[in-house]
Amino acid sequence: MSKSLLVLGPAETAACCSPLSSQPLSAQQAGQVAPLLKALADPVRLRLMSLVASHAGGEACVCDLNDAFDLSQPTISHHLKVLHDCGLLDREKRGVWVYYRARTEALASLGALIGSASP
Repeated sequence: MSKSLLVLGPAETAACCSPLSSQPLSAQQAGQVAPLLKALADPVRLRLMSLVASHAGGEACVCDLNDAFDLSQPTISHHLKVLHDCGLLDREKRGVWVYYRARTEALASLGALIGSASP
């Protein structure tokens, strides 16, 4: 019987971590969660995440997001790809358009990881 190795992505790793205020992250956990935080540290990606998550129906196409930025469509698509690659967005191709949906569980995991600071 073969044993399979479960590999967690950054979003799943964040879900497995205790809040920062309760115990420190291991070096491995920090290395796996850092790409999520790095992706969100860019102001354009943070706004894109917010726009997609709050968009009617919970999903948005690049064509829905272009007017919110003074950027080209390929640049916006690049930022959306970064958010998808780190596990914060899901995407689905429909014809020539790609629709993005926020992975709310990944955002909730990051929120729980950061937690509230104890006074």
